[in-house]
Amino acid sequence: MQNLKSAAMLVFLVCEVAQGGDARAGREAFEKRCTGCHSVDATKVGPPLRGVYGRNAGKDPRFPYSEALRKASVRWDEPTLDKWLTDTESVVPENDMTFRLNDAKDRASIIAYLRALSGK
Repeated sequence: MQNLKSAAMLVFLVCEVAQGGDARAGREAFEKRCTGCHSVDATKVGPPLRGVYGRNAGKDPRFPYSEALRKASVRWDEPTLDKWLTDTESVVPENDMTFRLNDAKDRASIIAYLRALSGK
């Protein structure tokens, strides 16, 4: 059983390194930078973000998205989330989110955390 746990941890760490993000650091960065507007499971100013990785933008039925996000044809993955967190307007013009995260390491870690929350 210990070997299985060790192997699972190794796979998790290799995936994190390959993707450029650290999900554990991402949780801390998410809690520091994102929880003013977002929760993992509850609607706040922004939509809940569990399961966002791999989902189409503007499609969580629990949240009243802007018209721009409802009409967007964006699927949240590493490249689109990275671009979104850098400059939301470059992904979906006229959206309601004005946040920008300039730190590439924090972006990668938050994306790794969101991906882990989504089981991807």
